Amino acid sequence: MDRRLEEIKTVLKKYGQEHLLNQYENLDDVHKKMLLDQIESIDFELMQSLYQSTKKENKHGEDKITPMDYLDKYKLNEKYKYYENIGKKAIRAGKLAAVTMAGGQGTRLGHDGPKGTFDIGLDSHKSLFELLCDNLKEESKKYDVTIPWFIMTSKENNKETIAFFEKHKYFGYQKDKNIFFFEQGEIPMMDTEGKILIGEDGLVKQAANGHGGIYEALVKSGMIDKMKHLGIEWVFIGGVDNCLVKMVDPVLMGIAIDKQVTVACKSVVKANPHEKVGVFCRRNGKPNVIEYSEITDEMAESTDENGELLYGESHILCNLFSVSAIERMGEAPLPYHLAYKKAKYIDKNGNLVVPDSPNAYKFEAFLFDAFGTVDKMAVLRVKREEEFAPVKNSDDANVDCPRTARQLYKKFYHLD
Repeated sequence: MDRRLEEIKTVLKKYGQEHLLNQYENLDDVHKKMLLDQIESIDFELMQSLYQSTKKENKHGEDKITPMDYLDKYKLNEKYKYYENIGKKAIRAGKLAAVTMAGGQGTRLGHDGPKGTFDIGLDSHKSLFELLCDNLKEESKKYDVTIPWFIMTSKENNKETIAFFEKHKYFGYQKDKNIFFFEQGEIPMMDTEGKILIGEDGLVKQAANGHGGIYEALVKSGMIDKMKHLGIEWVFIGGVDNCLVKMVDPVLMGIAIDKQVTVACKSVVKANPHEKVGVFCRRNGKPNVIEYSEITDEMAESTDENGELLYGESHILCNLFSVSAIERMGEAPLPYHLAYKKAKYIDKNGNLVVPDSPNAYKFEAFLFDAFGTVDKMAVLRVKREEEFAPVKNSDDANVDCPRTARQLYKKFYHLD
């Protein structure tokens, strides 16, 4: 242990992160080992470059942004049945799996626990997890096949999530046969001086690496190998907080298969030109999603000859990938984006810092940054009221909150 400790001290000194061992002597043997394991797993060169990036201005303005083509699900006419039949055949053949990204906590909703365990206030008091599972089971019955369900948790909520499923007998699924859990990756948080934070437990303070970590997590956890073993060729990836998500869509699948693309995504038209959502586009000729903060007013308000917004297709985190595409995307980490957050931490003097405003950098990868690795992808416009009812904010926000999601859910399923 002494030799290992000395080697780690040398590395920390090289990168000016010696403070990471400040609490070392106060830890028990188990946590001492955990801390050393953490430190050895840190890519200090990456952390150094990420900190330097916090001082640079965003240079996306130099990119050439152009509109993205899309198909409207309800204007496909005779092609609708054609695509649907192709998709149905693949689903019946057991080629589809569903992945739910569920690494978040319900803090913003005033909920103490994983977001997927949140009850949106229906008479049934079903959690988000159960609502998603109900839909999956209904589709499985329709196609006479069990659609495997893969759930990405985080280190923070993994145990609690699995315990919740155990309590509810996995809602009829069978663990390790057709329902699987895996954890997303983490990356250390930093203060504004470039020092990696130490948490209240004396260990390195880490945060989930964003939904862009899904590809690497699926590969590293062995879940892609499980999918291939099960004969899966297509994977739908969506978030846990959309209670109307349609993970099984034969039309979307049929389009992907027929057009021979490896990525097919759903969109909803922007509620208004300046809605704060990311929209599909081409960036330097490649498929991408542009953040609302990057779009000029002129771009946001531009329309085509039919009066449709040129940049009006919102990315709603409903994406279908071929297994081979996920495998390829998981081989190399995506670029990280900066978020400025509030974080409790132990300072160099051993004092707990509890901020009342943002004080730390969190780094996140975005799932759609991988879109640029493909030349072709399909975008299918769907109806917001049928497929997009996110639960992101408390009811005080009056948008994307339990109340609005509940209303959309009840209306779609005729529960009123």
